[in-house]
Amino acid sequence: MPPKRTGLSRLIFATGYSINGLKAAFASEAAIRQECIAMLVLIPCAFYLDIQHVERLLLLFSLFIVFITELLNTAVEKLADHVSTDMHELIGKAKDIGSAAVFISLIMAATTWGIILF
Repeated sequence: MPPKRTGLSRLIFATGYSINGLKAAFASEAAIRQECIAMLVLIPCAFYLDIQHVERLLLLFSLFIVFITELLNTAVEKLADHVSTDMHELIGKAKDIGSAAVFISLIMAATTWGIILF
């Protein structure tokens, strides 16, 4: 096992691991790519709109919460598939719950954008 890193070295390596995770998620998951495209469109819209700073922050937070939730769901799915690719009731439940979390985050984002825009 490699020695534990501390200080700036740990931060640099942790950043590298995070970038690797983003690349892996983007390469393997269509939902991640779709959400990135949506964010590329919606983030500039949030800055273009004539709204209060707090409202803009809520719009941006809602997008990032969806993205974070999708990343966590992807991690659960990849881990579950590593454990077993066979149909298993508990693995199915774990994947369904992760999917439900993404669904709830999407509803929250849509509601936030809907209330602020309309």
